[in-house]
Amino acid sequence: MAFPDEPVTTEEAAGSGGAANGGSPNGESPNGGSPNGGSPNGGSPNGAGADGTAIPGARPGGHAAFITVGSALVLGFLGVFFAWPVAAILRLGLSSGLDEILTAPETWRIVAFTLGQAAASTLLAIVAGMPLAYLLARVPVPGKALLRALITVPFVLPTLVVGMAFRALLGTAEPNAWAIVLANAFFNVAVVARTVSGLWTQLDPRATDAARSLGAGPLRAFRTVTLPALRPALWSAGAVVFLFCSTSFGVVLVLGGGRYRTLETEIYLRTVRLLDLSGAAALSLLQLAAVLAALAVAAIARGRRENALALRRSRAAVRRPSGLEWIPVGCAVLVLGALAAPIVALLVRSVNSRGGWSLAGYRALSGTGGVLDVSGWQAAWNSLRAATDATWMSLLLGVLACLVLTSLRSRWTAELMDAGLMLPLGVSAVTVGFGYLVTLHVLPGDLRTSPLLVPFAQALVITPLVIRTILPVLRSVDPRVRAAAATLGAGPWRIRREVDLPLAGRAVMTAAGFGFVVALGEFGATGFLARPETPTLPVAISTLISRPGELNTQMAYAACALLMLVTAGAVLLIETLRSDSAGEF
Repeated sequence: MAFPDEPVTTEEAAGSGGAANGGSPNGESPNGGSPNGGSPNGGSPNGAGADGTAIPGARPGGHAAFITVGSALVLGFLGVFFAWPVAAILRLGLSSGLDEILTAPETWRIVAFTLGQAAASTLLAIVAGMPLAYLLARVPVPGKALLRALITVPFVLPTLVVGMAFRALLGTAEPNAWAIVLANAFFNVAVVARTVSGLWTQLDPRATDAARSLGAGPLRAFRTVTLPALRPALWSAGAVVFLFCSTSFGVVLVLGGGRYRTLETEIYLRTVRLLDLSGAAALSLLQLAAVLAALAVAAIARGRRENALALRRSRAAVRRPSGLEWIPVGCAVLVLGALAAPIVALLVRSVNSRGGWSLAGYRALSGTGGVLDVSGWQAAWNSLRAATDATWMSLLLGVLACLVLTSLRSRWTAELMDAGLMLPLGVSAVTVGFGYLVTLHVLPGDLRTSPLLVPFAQALVITPLVIRTILPVLRSVDPRVRAAAATLGAGPWRIRREVDLPLAGRAVMTAAGFGFVVALGEFGATGFLARPETPTLPVAISTLISRPGELNTQMAYAACALLMLVTAGAVLLIETLRSDSAGEF
C-alpha cells in the first residue's frame, strides 16, 4: 500500500514495474534528471516533460493536444465536482450568518476542541508511531509485509468502525474526550510509522556509530544525530495526521455523543438535523481555513523531506538490536498490542450481547424492515457497488492526471496543478457533500437524484491518493525509454500507453485496491448523499447506532465486523502485491 510520502528507489520501481508508490526518494530518474524538469527552469527545449523526460522527434502538436485534452478532462471534473460546490459553500457562508457564527462563544469552544483534540491525537500518534518506524526501518523482522499490513489496517478502517471498536473496548457509550483522542491516534499511527520509517531506512548508520564511538550513549546519539535527521519526516507526518484528526467525523460522531463536537460534526448536525445551511456554511469557512493551513505545512514539510531524501540514495542495512536497542523493539510490540485491542474487542462484541454469546446481530442483518429500509446485506452490496464505481472513476481520472503531470514542460505549472489535485484530500468530505446539495440541482437531470452521485463524491476523495501512488512511479521511468520510443515514431499518446502504463501496472493495481478500501468506508460525503432506499454499510451503521435497542446495537457491531474484515483482507492483498518491490514507505 502506498501513502503520499513513501519513497522507493528508482532501481526498484524500474526493475519491477514500479512499487506501490514507486519512484526514487526524490523522484530522480536514473540518468540524473529531476522530477520536475530536465533543466533549471523546469523544462528543456526539445520537449522534456515535467519529469525530465526528453522526447526528441515527438510531434509538438501531439504533445500539446495530449496536455490540452488531458488537462481539460481532469480540471473539468475537479471544477464541477469540487471547486464549484466548495465555492458555493464559501459564498453562502460569506453572504449570511458569518458574523453571528464568529461572535458566538459556542463556535470558538468547538474550534478549540477541534484543534485541541487534533493536536493531542497527533502527539500521541507520533509517540506511538516512532517505535514502529524503528522496527520497520532497522530490525530484520520476518514477514515484514504482513507487519506493514497489520500496522496499516487501522488507517484504512472506516472512522465509524474505529469509533465502534473503541466503544466496545472501553465498555461504555458515554461521551469521552480522551476516547476520541485515543481513537484518532489509533487511526493515524500508520501514517507516522510508514512515513518516518521511509526516511529512517535511508539514514547512514555510520553517523550514529561515530557519535557512539565518541562517547555518546544510545539516547544522546538518537537525540543529537538521528532525531534531527528525521525531523522533515516527522513534520510531514505530523501535518498529515493533524489534518486527518481535525476533520475526523465518524470517530467524534460515535464517541462524542453530541457533548463533544468538532467543526466536522457540527456542520453535519446543522445541515441534517437543524437545517441551518447558512450556519453550516459559515463553519465550513472556518474549517477550510484550518485545512488550508495544515495543507501548507504538509507541503512545506514534504518538500524538506524530499530534499533530505535526495541526499540519501542508499539503504541502511538492518541489523539485530543489541543492548538498549531492544527498548524501542519492546515498545513497538506494546504498540502493536494496543492497535490490536480495539479490533479484537469489536469482533468479540459483535457476538456477545447482554444475554450472552449470540449471532443474533449477524442473523438480523439478513432481515428487512425495522430501523433499516433494506437488509444489512443489501447495504453491503450498495457499498461494494458504489466503491467499485468510485474506483474505476478515480483510476481513470488519476492515471490521466499523472500522465499530464509528467508531460508538462513547466515545473511550476506541474507543481501548481499537483497541489490543486491534492486539495480534495484535505477539504472536509462533509463540506463537499453539503456543496453538492446546494449546487448540482442546476445541472441537466438533477444529479442529486443520480445513483452515480455517491461514487462521484467517493472518487473525488480517493483520486488524490491514486495520484500520490502512481505519480512517483511514472516520474521514475528512465526518460531514455521514452526517447527511444519517440525516435521510432511513437507519438505522446502511444508513448504513454505503451511505455508508461505497463511500467506503472503494479502501482495502478495497488492504487485500485487502496482506493476501493477507502471508498468502501467513506462516510462524510456519503452520509449526506446516500438515499434512504440505497444506504451504504457505513450509513446503515450510523442509522443503527442512533436508535435504541440491543438488537440494533448488535446489528451495528456485526456490520462493523464485516466491514473491518473486508478492509483487512484488501490491505493484506495489497501488501502481498507490493512486497517484492517495496520494503518501506
